[in-house]
Parts: sequence; structure tokens; C-alpha cells
Amino acid sequence: MAADSRAEDYPHEIDEQLTGFDSSVSSVKTMLEKLMSMPRNELLQKLDPLDQAKLDLMSAYTLNSLFWMYLVTQGVNPREHGIKQELERIRTYMNKVKEITDRKKAARLDKGAAARFLKHAFYDHKEKDSRKKAAGATSGASQPKRPKQS
Repeated sequence: MAADSRAEDYPHEIDEQLTGFDSSVSSVKTMLEKLMSMPRNELLQKLDPLDQAKLDLMSAYTLNSLFWMYLVTQGVNPREHGIKQELERIRTYMNKVKEITDRKKAARLDKGAAARFLKHAFYDHKEKDSRKKAAGATSGASQPKRPKQS
């Protein structure tokens, strides 16, 4: 019965949106409880510097996004508030961290292996034979040729 009276308090058209919002708030609450269950210093010790930066940025972005939503509920236009610039600043740093992460994941070129690959890909038997003959002609005068054994 309490659910029926609650449903009558707001227009039926926004029921789906309110249900989605409630679900999202519950999800955020669950994540924040997990994050806050462990002392911050202990959590940061387990992370490398890049992951620490990601955690800090995620925390700052989350708090500022929640403040954005608070401003909306209070009737304040967040686009005209300083929170917009703060969120943009955090997004800039998030993009920098993403670039660093992408650079780490990018394939690296092994120049030596590439040179060997190209050398063997363009291998020419005739050129090698002519080089051997030229080398044999210059060094052949000083060393007698051995007959091939079969």
C-alpha cells in the first residue's frame, strides 16, 4: 500500500527514469562503500603510481559529478557554476592518463628484428652468389680451393 501512495506522488511518465536513477544511486553507494571500507593509505600502497593517479581522478570526478547532481536538485544551473570547469579540468587529466596507458600498451618496434626481416625478405640468390665469387676471386689467389667431397 505504501508503494501505491508513493507512485501517486509523481507523474507516471517519469516512473522509468526515477527507477533508473534509484538503481544508479544504489550502485554508486555500493561502490563508495567498497572504496571506503579500506583505509586510503593501505589502498594506495597496493597500487602502482599510474593506478594511484587513476584512483584519485576517479574519486575527484565522482565527487564533482555528485555535486553537479546536487546543484541540479537545488535548482542551480551547473553549467553556469564553477563545477563545470572543474569537471573539464579533471577530464583533461583523465585523457592524459589514458594517453600514458595507451602508450604503454602500444606495440614497440624492434629495429633489429625488422632489419633482419627485411634483409631476408629481399634476399637475392644471384646477388649473394656474385658477392661470393667476387670475394673468392680476391681471397682465392692466396688460398687453394679444396675439392668438394661427395
